[in-house]
Amino acid sequence: MIKKTRAEITKCILHKVANKFNSGQNVFSDDLIRFDQESYDLMKNFLLKPFGSLTQSYRFSHHADVRLNELNNYASEVFKEESSFVEYSKNIVNHLFEQSNSAQIKTGDVIVVFIEGIEYKDVLTEAVGIFKIENKVDFFQTYLDDNESFDVVVQKGISTKRIDKGCLILNTSDTEGTVVFSVDNNNYDAQYWIKNFLAVKLADDYNSHTQNYLELCKEFSEEVIKPELGMKEQGNFLANTVDYFKEHEAVDYNEFKDEIFEDEKHKELFEDYKKHYENLNDVLIRNNFDVSGVVLKKEKNKLKTEIKLDTNITIKLDVDAPDAASEYLERGYDEEKKMKFYKVYFNEEK
Repeated sequence: MIKKTRAEITKCILHKVANKFNSGQNVFSDDLIRFDQESYDLMKNFLLKPFGSLTQSYRFSHHADVRLNELNNYASEVFKEESSFVEYSKNIVNHLFEQSNSAQIKTGDVIVVFIEGIEYKDVLTEAVGIFKIENKVDFFQTYLDDNESFDVVVQKGISTKRIDKGCLILNTSDTEGTVVFSVDNNNYDAQYWIKNFLAVKLADDYNSHTQNYLELCKEFSEEVIKPELGMKEQGNFLANTVDYFKEHEAVDYNEFKDEIFEDEKHKELFEDYKKHYENLNDVLIRNNFDVSGVVLKKEKNKLKTEIKLDTNITIKLDVDAPDAASEYLERGYDEEKKMKFYKVYFNEEK
């Protein structure tokens, strides 16, 4: 997690990136953007706000030598010599252009910035920021016409609500390499930004361990428990999983299986699925790791524990109440109506 309290954007430039698949051409600027105070404050908040709440970071990767990773190389050169910023900002856009290998990759504006005073783990450092604006919004511009009357015209511009894609490459590293943060709010192609352009992997820390394990459980509930045991048991499993993570500071794989599954068959199914999931997603699920409370809070909101019925009724199960479904929800079959049913017990409506 970074802090932006003392951060200052000292260099900023904007280029246009095209789509190689459609034979487009990039358009480059040669001069830095000069801000007035109002536009600077707006731009700084727009670019840096998404990173204030991120807990997970990435590290550059390369199949041969991480020093051959393009962005790692470009950022390193900028950190060595700030005067090379404009030159390498163009190289960054050209590298992004080379990743547009399909028609669905969007063209857009690319903002490259140099930032001083980013705080990471209580240390101030510099960062190179890269932001791609893929979508623009319509807005009304008012103006005074030749008849001294006010009129409006529709124009397109960049919304300040959120960035589409962005990353911060920090001038700091650990045993795994250079620290990188990334956001992607238009992840229509997961390969394009993270794997092809940035070529990064999640840091091997307790944040990624927690996320990987919870994602494994989420997929297991969807692909194994739901088809075999139904949506109620799927909800029970997810609720019990969240409860285990909340009650334990660290996860132990064997202990987790013993607490979550009563049937040995289901333990074996989970073991088999874990191996399948690791091979399919090229990820290592740790058997022992510390729990990240921040990641748990974030990821549990993604766990869908809803029972959707064909009668246009949805029953939502709270993952924070693992015993609720088993105690207050019954499933049965009505012989007269020839339909399945759920019986819900409660004291008061909220």
